[in-house]
Order: sequence, then C-alpha cells, then structure tokens
Amino acid sequence: MHFFVTGCAGFIGSNLTDRLLQDGHTVSGYDNFSTGLHEFLTLARKNPNFNLITGDLLDRDLLTHSMKNCHFVFHFAANADVRFGTHHPNKDLEQNTIATFNVLESMRANNVKQIAFASTGSIYGEAPITPTPETAFFPTQTSLYGASKLAAEGLIQAYCEGFNFQSFIFRFVSILGERYTHGHVFDFYHQLLKNPDNLLVLGNGKQRKSYLYIQDCLDAVLCAVLNAKEKVNIFNLGTDEYCEVNDSISWICDYLKLSPQKKYSGGERGWIGDNPFILLDCTRIRQLGWQPRLTIQQGIMHTIQYLHQNPWVMEMRS
Repeated sequence: MHFFVTGCAGFIGSNLTDRLLQDGHTVSGYDNFSTGLHEFLTLARKNPNFNLITGDLLDRDLLTHSMKNCHFVFHFAANADVRFGTHHPNKDLEQNTIATFNVLESMRANNVKQIAFASTGSIYGEAPITPTPETAFFPTQTSLYGASKLAAEGLIQAYCEGFNFQSFIFRFVSILGERYTHGHVFDFYHQLLKNPDNLLVLGNGKQRKSYLYIQDCLDAVLCAVLNAKEKVNIFNLGTDEYCEVNDSISWICDYLKLSPQKKYSGGERGWIGDNPFILLDCTRIRQLGWQPRLTIQQGIMHTIQYLHQNPWVMEMRS
C-alpha cells in the first residue's frame, strides 16, 4: 500500500514510517520540522519507497497535492505541548484541530477513505472512572491539547458518516522509547545530567501515570488497522499498570547511580491540565489479540538507555 504519514519526522511518526517501509510499503511523509528531526529519517531516506514532503498542514493546497495516489492516511502530526498550552492557545487549535480538518479535506479531494489518528487519553480529563473505558462520559476538559484533540475526533467521526470514511482513533497514554524527546522522563534525565545533586519535581511526585513503549504502541496501531472493521474504531492504548512519578525518578536515578536532593513544587498537579491519575481500560484492543511486551519500568529503561547512547538528542533539545 501507499501510506501518507503526517508528522513523519516526529517521535511516533518516524518510528511508524520505518515500520511501514520495513514491511514493504510505500510511504509519503509530510512534516514541517517544527519539532520533528531530520535525523529521525536517516533510515527512511535510504529506502527508495520513501518520499519526504516538507510542508505545514495549514497549507491545504500543498497537502492535497502531496496526498495524490495514496491509499491510507496516518495522521500523527500535532502540537503535543500540554504543559505550556495556555501560553499559546492558538497552537492547539491550528496544529491539532484545523490541521485535522485540512487532512480530511485533502483526503476527500483525493478519494482517500481511511485514516488512523493519534488522539490522546487526555480527552478524558480527570476521569471519574479508572481504568477509563472508551465509552466513558467525558468530563470537563482540563487542557487545550485534550480539547483540540477531542474536536479533531469529532470532525473525523463526522467525515466517516458524511463521506463514508473509515477511521481508527487511538487514545494514547504517554509513549516512551527510542526517539522520545519530551515529557517528564526526558526532563528528569536532562536535569540530572546538568546537575546530578538536585532535581526539581513539579507537583508532589505522587501523580500516577501510565506509559507505553513505542514498539508496543505501533504493534497495537497496526493490529487495529488490520483487524477492526467498524466505520469508526476507537481504541485506548496503554498498559494495565501505572507508576508514580516518584517511581520513575527512582528508576532513572538507579540507572545513573545518583542520589539527588529532590525539591517538590507541591500540589497534586505539575501544571494546568496535568491529570494526577491516568489509567486506561485497554480491553477493546486486547480483544483483537494485542498485548504489550514491555512493562512501564522496562519502557522507561529503554528510553533512558536510548538517550544515554544518543547524547545528540539532548543537545538538540536543550
């Protein structure tokens, strides 16, 4: 098949691009490199079945032209800056919601009928039910990021009904692993490299988080795309466990053989929109035969090992 991947130079998108190419498919990758890295496409660029388009999803003319002859869209480009969302509210609207509208219109112009969308567990806000199923009632939105993703989900579902599209919507927990470049594990590791004796922790360190290793994530995405048959298919993606932020700090410090003095900012939340407890019910994707291979701790260790072995990533993000 000929796949179109938005955000192809990002953390998840570049790993997905490599996987699709390894499976023998053709990939047209689209990225504006606002956060994606050219280095993440080193392997893909060696493959004759890969074509890179440098462009913004807000440029609908270029997007529509670039999508010609494609069969299926993986829409994984987004502004994922949850923590600083209130500093630039327009970013989530433009890069997540309007960008998704442009992707859908470009699909319609090219008669592309299938889309896989990277959504987020953040749309559940501070869910009253944990583990949280896909059928949970949505509480008040707590982040601009989550609100923009939920709006994008609504657009996709409406296009499925109005234009006979088929969609695969994935509500991720935080994803970890090779090419991971933002989030609290990255921040803690970065802090400790700069100052091994002190560590600033936002919140009280007791926030309970769920994480998923990147290759397990991709296994789940491809499992759903191959096996789910509904017009609109919605899946939570995560593990059946969680850890406290303090746990992840402990694992990172053990790896680095450090015992820093920890300073907590206090409170249950690290920032506006930070959910103090995330745990998704992943029964639906497991019923298709998928299960994660790595635990949260193993995923964090793979991430730290990657960052340790690739110091250039830290240098570019510093």
